[in-house]
Amino acid sequence: MYAWEAAKNALECVLEAKKGESVAIFCDFEKINIGEAFVNGALKLGLKARLFPFKTAAGVYRKDVPKDVTEIITKQKPDIYINVLRGNREETPFRIKLMRMQLEGQSRMGHCPGVTLDMLTDGAMALTAEEHKRMQTYADRLIKKLGDAVKIRITNPAGTDVSLNVKGRPFFADTKIDAPTMMHLNLPTGEVTVAPVEDSLEGKLVCDMCIGGIGQIDAPVEISATKGKVSKVFSARPAVLRGVEDSLKTDEWSSTVGEFALGINPKARFTNELLESEKILGTIHIAFGNNSDMPNGKNKSGNHMDFLVSKPTVQVFKEDGSSFSVLAKGAFQRL
Repeated sequence: MYAWEAAKNALECVLEAKKGESVAIFCDFEKINIGEAFVNGALKLGLKARLFPFKTAAGVYRKDVPKDVTEIITKQKPDIYINVLRGNREETPFRIKLMRMQLEGQSRMGHCPGVTLDMLTDGAMALTAEEHKRMQTYADRLIKKLGDAVKIRITNPAGTDVSLNVKGRPFFADTKIDAPTMMHLNLPTGEVTVAPVEDSLEGKLVCDMCIGGIGQIDAPVEISATKGKVSKVFSARPAVLRGVEDSLKTDEWSSTVGEFALGINPKARFTNELLESEKILGTIHIAFGNNSDMPNGKNKSGNHMDFLVSKPTVQVFKEDGSSFSVLAKGAFQRL
């Protein structure tokens, strides 16, 4: 698929872009080809598109939103933002600040930390309009199935065994914008998500695939959690362990559970970018940190770190004590 075509389909099918609307594309200079694809896709839809390149440097990490960017956001106020940014963990707080600022004006947003060109041409974003629609329909069915859930238990062959409380926390999908409830989502899309009760995560999470801001891992990372907070982290790789521990110490909320999600995108591939890997059909991920942008979420951390788990079995418990499995060793059960 041409990159501009994937961008056009995402703008139209996911962000519900309409002819005559304006879109501002914030793009790290090293990803300018992706930014241009969004410009071309927007123009095909009759949108008014502007590309704003950001200078970056290796080893130099942004923490705060620059004044000139703030002025663009406060004065331009476009209908849609697209953020085409690098996905390193050190800049997660910067990206969260940028998103919060953009969302103050009630614009829709597609956020793409770590996006690569081949995600648009061959991967999770290379979806036709019909494929977007099919995934959206499946997401709706899955959300309906999970509507009465109060507790979730996740296990996997690597040793994961955790439970979390989702009572009063609605599941939602990132497959299309839901204004005014959810004005932003990540691109590519492909997950059904919930903000768990923040003090509810208990047990051991074994991440054996990929970590947000770090990428693919060659040795599992084990995380013990009590009352929703990380109590212990272990990895045989010192650099990975240091990166995880540093992120979980960003602030007082950064080690508290923030998200549980199921991947549902059949075109998502296992890559070094969590942005795509977390959408793989039949995986789950759990994140620690910010969920204040999710329905009923209360975690206001300035950080957010995801941990991807393979071959999960997900057991769902209802208020009446009954239960069912939505995933069994990575295979979705019949809805």
